[in-house]
Amino acid sequence: MDDLTIRIHSGLIEGIRLNGVKAWKGIPFAEPPVGDRRFRRPAPVEPWTGTRKTQAPGPLAPQPVDPTGGAFGLKRGDIPQSEDCLYVNVWAPETPAASSLPVMVWIHGGAFVTGGGGLPIYDGGNLADRGGLIVVSISYRLGPLGFAPLGHYSEGDEDGYVSNAGLLDQIAALEWVRDNIAAFGGDPGDVTVFGESAGSMSIAALMAMPKAKGLFRRAIMQSGASQAISERHGRTLAKALLDELGVREDELDKLLAIPAEEILRAGDKLKRAAGAAAVMFFQPVIDGTELPRPPLVSIAEGSAEGIQVVIGTNRDEGALFIKEDTPMLPAEANAKAFVTVTGTPEAASWIEGYPLTAEGQRQAMTDLYFWRSSLQFAEAQRKHARVWMYRYDFGMIPGHPLLGKAFHSAEIPFVLGNLDLLQAAGIPVDARMRRMADQMQAAWIAFAKNDNPSAEGLEWPFYENNTRWTMEFDEESGTVQDPESGKRKMLTGER
Repeated sequence: MDDLTIRIHSGLIEGIRLNGVKAWKGIPFAEPPVGDRRFRRPAPVEPWTGTRKTQAPGPLAPQPVDPTGGAFGLKRGDIPQSEDCLYVNVWAPETPAASSLPVMVWIHGGAFVTGGGGLPIYDGGNLADRGGLIVVSISYRLGPLGFAPLGHYSEGDEDGYVSNAGLLDQIAALEWVRDNIAAFGGDPGDVTVFGESAGSMSIAALMAMPKAKGLFRRAIMQSGASQAISERHGRTLAKALLDELGVREDELDKLLAIPAEEILRAGDKLKRAAGAAAVMFFQPVIDGTELPRPPLVSIAEGSAEGIQVVIGTNRDEGALFIKEDTPMLPAEANAKAFVTVTGTPEAASWIEGYPLTAEGQRQAMTDLYFWRSSLQFAEAQRKHARVWMYRYDFGMIPGHPLLGKAFHSAEIPFVLGNLDLLQAAGIPVDARMRRMADQMQAAWIAFAKNDNPSAEGLEWPFYENNTRWTMEFDEESGTVQDPESGKRKMLTGER
C-alpha cells in the first residue's frame, strides 16, 4: 500500500494529495442516521470490504441555505444535503513524522442549524501543513433532526430517542479520532478541539458531558460558551414540534416516515413564531443524563478539570446579525428579548446603556450575549486549569460597512489559513491580512503543540484574577490588562 491507502478500524481507505498535504475526506464515523436511526444515538459504522475512496467530503446535514453566500460570499447551494451526514475529514503533512503528531479537531458553527465539516472555508490543509500536525473536521446532525428534545419519551430505553443527537454525534466523532487517528500519524492522547459559535458552544457542552471525558485535553473556543435550554423548556419544545407535525405523543414512530424537509419546515415555523428572543431555537438541552446540568454549573464544579482553554470573542460580533435597516424593537420588548437571551433579569437594566440604533444593538449583542458568556466560562474553568483570553479586533477592509468590522465568524479564514478562498470570492487579500493569519495560526498551533498559545513575537500570559491579560488580535497585536474592566464587572456581577 502507498501512504494514501491506510487501514482504519472499519476498513481500507484511499485519500488524495492536495496542495502539499495528504487528505482523506468523507470518512464515515457512524452509520447513517436514517430510517429507524433517525433521532437516535449514533451507531458504530459497519466495516466494509475493499478500499473506500475518501477523496470528497460527505453531504451537508439537511439545512437552510443562504443564497447570497453570507458575509464572505461563499455560496453552498450546489453542495449535496442528506440525513446521511456523519463524516469526518482528515489532513496530514506530506512528509511522515518520526513520532506521533498532535491532533486538532474542528467543530463547525452555524447556530446548530447550518454548516458542515466539509465546507471549503473549513478546509484544514493549510493549518496541517503549517503546523506539522493532524487536522480533523467533523459534521453532526443539525436543527430539529439533531436537537429535537425527544429524550424524555424514551427514558430507560438505551436505543430510544435522544435529545442531544448532534452532541452525541460529536462524541462519536471524537471516539473515532481516539480509535483511528494513529493510522494517519496522529497521537490519540494529544487532541485539541477548536470551534466557532455553535461549535464553541458544543465544546462547552462536551466539557460537561460524562461521555466526552478523556477525549480531548485542550479546547479553543471562538465566540461561544455555555448554552443550553432547560429540560422543562425542552419538553415544551418537543410537544410543539410534534403538534406542528401532527404526531401524537403515543405515536412517535410516525416521525420516521416524515420527509426531512417537512421536519425542517415545522422547526422553522416554530422559530419564526417565537420571535426575536429565539436566537437559537434548537440547541443543547439539559436532559439529566447525557448533559446532566447546565455546562457552566458543571464546569465551575470541575467537570473539565485539567483541560486548558483558549477562549475569546470578536469586537463586533453583532455586526453580522443586525443590519442598518434592521427594525428596532420598542425599548420594553428589547429589554425582554435580552433577558430571555441572556437568562438573567439584570439584562433589562444593562440594555438601557445601549442606544436603540443598529450600532447600539450590535454592541449590546456582542457584550451581553457573546462576551459575557465567555467571561463567565473563563472564570469557571480557570479554577481547574489554565485559561487564556483573546479578543479579535481586526477589520479586513477598513471603511467597509461589514468587512471593516470584526464581525461574528470573521476570524475563521485567518485561523484556518484559507484567505485564498476569500480572494477567489472577490475579497482582496493584502499583506495585513496575511500577517493576521500568520499570527492567529501561530498561536493556535503553539497551543496545540506546547500547551501555551504564546508564539514568536506574541507573548500571551494566561488569564488570572489580578491581571486578566487578554490578547487583542489587530493591526498591532498584543496583550492588554483587563480591557473594559468596568463593563466586565457589570456583566459578571463583580463588585
